Amino acid sequence: MILDESDGTAAEYEALADALEDLRDEVAENPIKDSRLETLFDEATTSDPQIWTIVTAFLDIEDGDVVVTEESKLARGKWAPEIVDDCDAMLTVDVTYGQMPDEFKYTVLKKLDGKITDARARAERARE
Repeated sequence: MILDESDGTAAEYEALADALEDLRDEVAENPIKDSRLETLFDEATTSDPQIWTIVTAFLDIEDGDVVVTEESKLARGKWAPEIVDDCDAMLTVDVTYGQMPDEFKYTVLKKLDGKITDARARAERARE
């Protein structure tokens, strides 16, 4: 678990960035329904936005690959610490009922790019 910058080593952050890049490439090159983020898309685009505001995919890095351990919706508030502490990264999107796959993909790719950039910067700081 390397969500806290003080806990991670440069190698852990690099592994996280590499795995997130693989996920980003998968989403960019394939229909969203053929990706590991299919359930995140389904939850974000079919949930009632008058009840749910965001949906999050909890991600673990296992053997260099991103594994989506679960998706969860949130109406208000914050995730319980025991949920957050049990994952390597989280990918959160707004609930947008009826959103088209290309629009969802664009949003997710931007979020993944940001997470990759952040992980590389943390790796650099850990090396210093």
